Amino acid sequence: MLDGRLRATVTRGLNPIGRGLLNLGVGPDVLTLTGLALSIATALFVASGHLVWGVIGLTLSGLVDLLDGSVARTSGRVSSRGAFFDSVIDRASDAVVFGGVAWYLGRDSGRLPVLALTAVALAMLISYERAKAEGFGYNARGGLMERAERMVMLGIGLAFDVLVPVLWIMVALMAVTAVHRFLMVWKQATADLPARPPAATGRHRRARTGESDAPVSRWRSMDRPAGRRAVRTTRRSRP
Repeated sequence: MLDGRLRATVTRGLNPIGRGLLNLGVGPDVLTLTGLALSIATALFVASGHLVWGVIGLTLSGLVDLLDGSVARTSGRVSSRGAFFDSVIDRASDAVVFGGVAWYLGRDSGRLPVLALTAVALAMLISYERAKAEGFGYNARGGLMERAERMVMLGIGLAFDVLVPVLWIMVALMAVTAVHRFLMVWKQATADLPARPPAATGRHRRARTGESDAPVSRWRSMDRPAGRRAVRTTRRSRP
């Protein structure tokens, strides 16, 4: 929801900063890689128990993620290659951050890291559904828990040290989002299905396939075995 409603507004507000970075020679790819480096730092902070620094790192990485799009549009470098690169780095950043969360939770319980791994698996599924749908020309945007919502919720969990309840809420909402996107694409794809032709039976089916109505004979010609001579019989007349 936040991606669709607030991202464009926030990005327009960051355009002056984007132009300033562009004047300094900072390109969008550099910002994308900077965001990945900040995500790695965030994961290390969280894994070591420095949750406040983790919130700061998460906030900075989100800000850089918004700026790289602004710089790309300002410089006129918006391209499929850049969008692909940004999307892949975003997925890697999500995996790294949730990996740090899983490491942190593993200090107190051996089972809680599974919750973080479930969250990152659902995050990947949601992103995959959108990418696959757009590859087929369908729309799979929207949902209760997109990337912006995930980062906000995770920041709240880190700031107030309530990661476990927040992760449970995130997992539930991400599952709903995944099902919502699946049904959305399924409905669009169903509308594009071609109409079924009427079933052909009997004589119409045989005419379409070129079959004949005549029965097929099972008799085959039998050749006389080689080497066998015909026996000639003669009839004798009576004396």
